[in-house]
Amino acid sequence: MSSDVLTESTRRRLTGRRADTVRRLTEAAVEELRETGFDGLTVRNVARRAGVAPATAYTYFSSKNHLVAEVFWRRLTALPEVAPAPGGPRERVAAVLREITLLVADEPELAAACTLAMLGSDPDVRELRTRIGLTIRRRFKAALGDGADGAGVPADTGRVLDALMFAYAGALVHAGMGHTSYTQVADRLTNVAELFL
Repeated sequence: MSSDVLTESTRRRLTGRRADTVRRLTEAAVEELRETGFDGLTVRNVARRAGVAPATAYTYFSSKNHLVAEVFWRRLTALPEVAPAPGGPRERVAAVLREITLLVADEPELAAACTLAMLGSDPDVRELRTRIGLTIRRRFKAALGDGADGAGVPADTGRVLDALMFAYAGALVHAGMGHTSYTQVADRLTNVAELFL
């Protein structure tokens, strides 16, 4: 991904000082979540922690859901591209599932906040949810490959991609509700990849 995409907020294109402001806000949001949890998180408190005026913060983020979704988006897009790896599609897809499932697993407050924020209904969250979904789908598609490495690619890749997306989304909601840990979800999704492929 280009660096423009990594520093582009859903509300405006960012360069220089503006990009730094958004970076400070997203970092402050993670720190605030660690201390207060999602219920105590406000854009106003994040702005104060980041040394930014609340009005400035609201020019970039319409809500706390939008801010938290942006944190997840930035972490997802910071992952290295899916590279050809030994093994077949099953192993590569399992690796991608594990990587994106564990993206925020070591930060329980952030993980819980991401689950809640991504279900938000405001337009900025919907836009990020679409971007996140397309990015994850591209990662799965890259992991499936094109068969050039001699590995068997499923004949109906589209249906496999749909199934992987539904399995991933459902598993994250399950973990977000506290029914299981993100590490257990990652292990279970490896089994799902084996089943589908």
